[in-house]
Amino acid sequence: MAEAHQAVAFQFTITPEGIDLQLSHEALRQVYLSGLRSWKKRIVRLKNNVITGVYPASPSSWLFVVIAILATMYTRSDPSMGLIAKIQEDGLDKTGSMSMQCQTVVSAVLFSTLLWLSLIFTMKLCLKQLLSYHRWMFEQHGNVSTTTKVWMLVRIFSGRQPLLYSYQGSLPNLPVPAIKDTVKRYLESVRPLKSDSEFERMTNLAKEFEDSLGSRLQWYLKLKALWASNYVSDWWEEYIYLRGRGPIMVNSNYYGMDFLYVTPTPIQAARAGNTLHAVLMYRRRRIPGTFIPLCAAQCERIFNTTRIPGEETDTVVHWQDSEYVAVYHRGRYFRLWLYQAGRMLSPREIEYQIQRILDDPSPPAPGEEKLGAFTAGDRIPWAKARKEFFSSGVNKRSLDCIEKAAFFVTLDDDEQGMMGDDPAANVDRYAKSLLHGKCYDRWFDKSFSVVIFKNGKNGLNAEHSWADAPIVSHMWEYALATDSFQLGYNEEGHCKGDVNPSLPQPQRLTWDIPKQCQEQVAQCLAVAQPLADDIDFHVFAFRDFGKGSIKKIKMSPDGFIQLALQLAFYRDRGMFCLTYEASMTRLFREGRTETVRSCSSESCAFIKAFENGEDVEVCRRLIRNASEKHQMLYRLAMTGAGIDRHLFCLYVVSKYLGIESPFLKEALSEPWRLSTSQTPFQQLELFDFVNHPDYITCGGGFGPVADDGYGVSYSLIGEKIISFHVSSKHSCPDTDSHKFGTQIRKALHDLLQLMTINQSDAAGSEQNHSSKTQNKKEL
Repeated sequence: MAEAHQAVAFQFTITPEGIDLQLSHEALRQVYLSGLRSWKKRIVRLKNNVITGVYPASPSSWLFVVIAILATMYTRSDPSMGLIAKIQEDGLDKTGSMSMQCQTVVSAVLFSTLLWLSLIFTMKLCLKQLLSYHRWMFEQHGNVSTTTKVWMLVRIFSGRQPLLYSYQGSLPNLPVPAIKDTVKRYLESVRPLKSDSEFERMTNLAKEFEDSLGSRLQWYLKLKALWASNYVSDWWEEYIYLRGRGPIMVNSNYYGMDFLYVTPTPIQAARAGNTLHAVLMYRRRRIPGTFIPLCAAQCERIFNTTRIPGEETDTVVHWQDSEYVAVYHRGRYFRLWLYQAGRMLSPREIEYQIQRILDDPSPPAPGEEKLGAFTAGDRIPWAKARKEFFSSGVNKRSLDCIEKAAFFVTLDDDEQGMMGDDPAANVDRYAKSLLHGKCYDRWFDKSFSVVIFKNGKNGLNAEHSWADAPIVSHMWEYALATDSFQLGYNEEGHCKGDVNPSLPQPQRLTWDIPKQCQEQVAQCLAVAQPLADDIDFHVFAFRDFGKGSIKKIKMSPDGFIQLALQLAFYRDRGMFCLTYEASMTRLFREGRTETVRSCSSESCAFIKAFENGEDVEVCRRLIRNASEKHQMLYRLAMTGAGIDRHLFCLYVVSKYLGIESPFLKEALSEPWRLSTSQTPFQQLELFDFVNHPDYITCGGGFGPVADDGYGVSYSLIGEKIISFHVSSKHSCPDTDSHKFGTQIRKALHDLLQLMTINQSDAAGSEQNHSSKTQNKKEL
C-alpha cells in the first residue's frame, strides 16, 4: 500500500557486499517536521507551566524586582539588610575570576530571585485564603457585608487575565462537613417523602449512626482530606463510574446537539471538515480562565482519552496529544491524520479526506461492522474479549489506533434533525440517535465521539467517568460557533480554502475477528439493543418565555424551573419524589459535582397549596420560600456542605472497614425518580442571538436514572428560550416523556401566571385554582 510505504523512513537489504541502505528523504523530512512540532509543543507547555506556576504574579515581575533591587543599590541603599553582602562573602566566586562589581550584581540577582519567589509564595497563600471564603454566595444583592467587601481584594490578585490552569495551585481543598450537619440536612430532605412512622424510624437510625459509627468513619475521611486534594473525587470516579459492570451506553454516557433550527451546510464531508478543525482549534488554543476561579483538572482529559474495560473495574487512560482521529463509516474503521509535516490540516483538506472515506467502496471485514457493540454492552464480556482477542497482532494494533486517537468520529448514513412532516418527532429520534445510535456505530469508551449525519447535522456522545457535562459543553459551544461564524462555507456549501491532492489516503484499519469473537459481539448487541429501544425521548424548545421574564419577577431561573418540574411530576404521578439536581463543586481543587435535593418541605408546601386553590398571596409567599430554600441548598452544595457526597464517602469507608450501617445503606439506596441537570450556556459572547436568533444549540441530554422515573436536562438559552430533554422508559407503564413534557409546559405557564397576575384578577385566579383541583380529582 502506498501510504504504508510513505511511513517507512528507510529500507535495507543484505547483499554479499554488505548492507545497502535506501533512505527515503521525504519520509525523513516528515520525521524531522514531526519531531520539530513535538519540541515546539514541549516549549509551549513549559512556557504555560511557568506562567501558571508563578500566578498571580507574572514572569516579567521577576525582571521588575531585579531592576528595583539594583536601582536601590545604585543609590547606595541596601534593601537586603546585609543579605547581598552575605551571599557575596559566602564564596560566590571561590576561583577569583569574577570582579567585585560582577559579584555584587550576581549576588543582587540571586537575592532578587529569592525575594521574588518568596513574594509569589506569599501571594499564593493569600489567594488560597481568599478563595476559601464563600460567604459571598449567601449574601443578597445590595446587602453585602464588610467582610465580603474586603474579600473582593481577590481582584487585586487577579489583575492579569488568568489562564485555564492559573488557579489550580491556589484552590482550597474540599472540606469535610460535620456529621451532625449532614444528618440534619438529610432528614430535612426526606421529611416530605416519608410518613410519620417512616420518618421516626429513619430519625432513630440516623441518631444511632451519628452517636456511634459516624464519628469513627468521619475520622478516616478527615485523615484523607488532609492527605488528598479532594476526599470525594477519586472514589466517586471509581465506584460510581468505573466499577459499574452494566452498559455505559444510555446508563452513563450523555449527548450534545447541533443547532436546532439551522444546518450550516447539507454536505456531510464539509460539515465534518469544519467541525473537526474547530475541535482541534479548541485543543490548541490557550483557554483563558474566568474571574470566578474554577478547577480545570477535568479539562486535562478531554482529548486522547479512553475508558479501558476490566473484569473488576475499568480504568481511564490518557495519552499525549494524538495527531489523528478514528473514523467509522458503513462498518469500516479508518485512521485519519489531521496533521501533515507538523501543520494542522485546513477544513477544506479535512473535507477532502472525509470525502475519500465516504467514497471508499470496500466492504467491512468479517466481524468488523458491529465491533463497537462491545463498548455498548456489559463491561465484563468486553474486558474478557479484549484480553482474549485484542491483546496481540493486527487486532491489537487497530484497537490501539482507536483508543489512542484524539477522539472518535462517526459518519452516519442517516439524516437527522428538525425536518420533514413531523419535525418534533424527528428531533426526538435525533436525540436517541446521539445517545445510542445503532448500538455499534459509536465507540462509547472514547472520551467523546463526534457524529456527522448524512444531511450535515452533527452532535456528540460523551463518556461520563473522566469529566462532567460542562467541560464537554464548553468545548462543543466553541466548535459550533467557530464552525459557523469563524470558518464558514463557500456558496456551494464546501469548506473554504484549497485542497492538497497529494495528501495520503486515510488508512483503513484491518482486523482478524474469529467466529467466537463475532458471537460475543452479537451477545453484547443483544444486551444493548433492548436497552436502547426502551428509551422514550422528548426534546423541545420552550419559546413562550425564558430567564428574562423569570428575572423580572425576581426569582432564580433555576429555582423557578425546578419548582415547575416538581409541579409537573406531582401532576403526572400524584406524588412527590426524591429529586436529583447536579451542582458543581469546582470552587475546590479536583471538585466535580454534588447533589441538590430539590424536593423540599417548602416546595411540597407550595405545590399542595397551589393545587388546592389557596389564596394567590399565600401561594406567592410559599413559592418564594421554596425558591429561596432551593437557592440555599444549591449554595450549600457548591460550597462543600452538601449531603450525598459526604454520605457516599462514609459508606465507602464503612465497606473498607467491613462494617454494615443500616442508616447509610437505606439512605443511599433510595431511588432518584426525577434526575435533573442544567446544561449551562457558558460562552454567550461567541453567539449573536440578535442577528442570528436561529443559531442556537438545544443543549444535550441523558437517559433516565430510575426505571420508573424521568431524566430531565434543560438549558437557559439567551433571555427567551429554555430547552428540555426528557427521557424515560417505555417499559414503565407510569412514565411517558411526551406527557411529562406537556406537564412541564403547563407548569411553567401556571407559575409565571401566578407571579404576574394583577391584584384585581385574584378572584379569577382563585376560581382557576379550584377548577384545577376539581380536574385533578376527576383524573
